[in-house]
Amino acid sequence: MIVAGVDIGSLSSKALIMEDGKILGWGLTLTGPSSQDSAATAMDLALKECGLSLKDIAYIVSTGYGRVNVPFSQATITEISCHAKGSNWFFPEVRTILDMGGQDCKAIRCDEQGRVTDFALNDKCAAGTGRYLERVARTLGLELEQIGPLSLQPVEGALPVSSFCAVFAERDVNNLMRSGKHINDILAGATDAIASRILTLLSQVHVTEALCISGGVAKNIGVVKRLEKKLNLKARIAFEPQIVGALGAALFARDKAVNSIARI
Repeated sequence: MIVAGVDIGSLSSKALIMEDGKILGWGLTLTGPSSQDSAATAMDLALKECGLSLKDIAYIVSTGYGRVNVPFSQATITEISCHAKGSNWFFPEVRTILDMGGQDCKAIRCDEQGRVTDFALNDKCAAGTGRYLERVARTLGLELEQIGPLSLQPVEGALPVSSFCAVFAERDVNNLMRSGKHINDILAGATDAIASRILTLLSQVHVTEALCISGGVAKNIGVVKRLEKKLNLKARIAFEPQIVGALGAALFARDKAVNSIARI
């Protein structure tokens, strides 16, 4: 049975196709002004990779901020549940999940079946998210991908950058630039600020040793390395951390499709 999950996030949209519990392919694109168009683009990319058409998909579940605006899905599930489910598929031993997305950051606890048992959400400010990193990169005239590696090569040491608010962080970065501080030291301070902010969030759900990090910020080696050092553990990260939510949605789609057949 072929099923799919679609995850419409604030910065990126993902679609993932599975058959009999195996990943066939996925699509990843930036989220535009229309969630419907972004969902269609992500799904088209996934279908093209698999050599399939939409009519070949038995069941589709959507998740993320734009989940209610995916016209070709049969059901919606929250991204918290989907990230727990997807992380459990990648790493069955994981009991704590950190989803670092574009707009918010979520700390999740789950059981051995990938069911959510507790969670904490930071959605009041962009600090600790992809938006924070985007603003820092734009202020410094860098590509987003440059932040992580450069932050791990400080010249004199990490400089103080606000972890309370992305706007305050941008102000701090501007001030440090005008003072002639080295970019690497500024980035070290910014990524350390994110790690400290996230650590506070994680403490609300009590981190276990088996920690999985998902979402786009999981690709930032500077943030990940600092978190690992502060927590004194090695985080599990999927080969593509941005598809974890879509994977979870596809797993829910499989369960719903099987239950539908059983009721016939």
